[in-house]
Amino acid sequence: MKYFIAFNDLPYEEVGLSKLFCHYVSDYSLVARFFNGDYRDVSVWKNHFASISKRSIERTKLVQILLNQNRNFHCSVQTLDNIDRLLNDNTFAIVTGQQVGVCTGPLYTLYKTLTTVKLSQILSQKFSNYNFVPVFWLESEDHDYDEVSTLSILTKTNELQTFQYENKSSQRNLTPVGDITFDSQIQTFLTSVEEALIKTEFSKKVFDIIRSAYSPGMNFTRAFVHIFNVLLSDSGLVFLDPTDPGIKQLLKPIFLKELTKVSHTSQLVISQSDELEAQYHAQVKPRAVNLFLKHNNGRYAIEPKDNGLFFLKGTRQHFTSNELITMVDRSPELFSPNVVLRPLCQDFLLPTVAYVAGPSEIAYFAQFKLVYEDNNIVMPLLYPRASITILEERPSAILKKYNLTIIDAFQEKEFLQKKVIEQLSDFKIEPLFENTAGTIEESLSSLRDGLEKIDPTLVPVLNTTLQRILAQLTVLKEKTQSAQARQHEIALRQINRAITSIFPSSTLQERILNVVYFLNKYGLEFVRWVNDEMEIECQKHQVLCI
Repeated sequence: MKYFIAFNDLPYEEVGLSKLFCHYVSDYSLVARFFNGDYRDVSVWKNHFASISKRSIERTKLVQILLNQNRNFHCSVQTLDNIDRLLNDNTFAIVTGQQVGVCTGPLYTLYKTLTTVKLSQILSQKFSNYNFVPVFWLESEDHDYDEVSTLSILTKTNELQTFQYENKSSQRNLTPVGDITFDSQIQTFLTSVEEALIKTEFSKKVFDIIRSAYSPGMNFTRAFVHIFNVLLSDSGLVFLDPTDPGIKQLLKPIFLKELTKVSHTSQLVISQSDELEAQYHAQVKPRAVNLFLKHNNGRYAIEPKDNGLFFLKGTRQHFTSNELITMVDRSPELFSPNVVLRPLCQDFLLPTVAYVAGPSEIAYFAQFKLVYEDNNIVMPLLYPRASITILEERPSAILKKYNLTIIDAFQEKEFLQKKVIEQLSDFKIEPLFENTAGTIEESLSSLRDGLEKIDPTLVPVLNTTLQRILAQLTVLKEKTQSAQARQHEIALRQINRAITSIFPSSTLQERILNVVYFLNKYGLEFVRWVNDEMEIECQKHQVLCI
């Protein structure tokens, strides 16, 4: 396997990321009022250390829960050592999180995790008086089954193909994904994925590992952690599963405040969002109550009504305020936060100094500053995850063959096809038809003065005639372009294959492809090499060639 080399680093604007995120990484002063400090400023980090050290955090209880969870997950000695360090007031958490997608989900989940581990190591060197522990918050309470159960790869014929594990549960889109146990269909699913990939010297080992995680009786959470324990065996990464009853006991104050001060969190988010939307976009919409409740094996949003009752969205089930408060006290494990409250829960529990976030997460954190202040919790520094496109040898060669740049590869497919055809053809369609249309318009326009003198009613007929001729000329142009495309069909197929690899479905590769594609082709070392070559302090989209 060849080493990676940096091909080109692209400004985030060039790959279509939001204005808010681009300003956050390029000119923090433009967005400073929405966040809690610039992650590039050393003094800001030191201020955060001091602020978090003053907070009362249930470190002893938290550590015991994390030790139990991570031992149960069969995590490494390095992970258990890191958990022990959290007992000390000079130890801080570097946190990230994601849904527990099948085979780790899209590539960006891996890149977020690697960034989190690497940032912890860099901070430990930079601030030697403190310890930094990488923590992965497992979003196992999410109930978007379709999102976690799908996997996309490039097949042996270089086509983008998406597979979905079809669990037979009738409530799969209501049940927290962490509670869903794999049935025998998981074997069929993995066989379909394996058969679609090219056979390599790494295939057997990779799929043996995957099948040991994704097997009947396992669930999404355990399988997800199992794969990461293999891929990042010596990283010391700590996993936090928020479904743990002990975690829910610690979160009771957050839950109670949300239920007793209905719409309070929502109003704070709306107030911040109003200011944000004057220039940017609001990523999330808050609810009057930002909590879910488990009921009859489903997870339902809690909604208040005018009569003082609370309903579970989509059901006829209702509760009084006192009933919900009693449930929080006796059975907090039945409650879980939505996207608005989840970050607050995370940073209430953990001594979080930084959260490693993707562009969308940075956007929704921009709505939460007032919520953190209202709860006297230090809003973490937001550290952008590494953003990467892997450029393989064949697509790279095709780009060079047709004199295309890597920026070209992120354009619409039609633009690329047109550019390549123009390079290959001696017959330039655009200028020829533009000149012809101009000549026709000029010739017919010269009749206008004469027709007006003879009979002004003929001018509209002239205009109609001109429009009909130009319309027919457009039809002829399109037919000519199609004929030219057929003439260069082989070249266009090559371009399409290259773009499918680099920018699949006109979307960043990291948001579409699953790591299984690369593991199968290049082996388990793929992850280590990506980790070694990616630059987490690079504020651009990185293209790595293999």
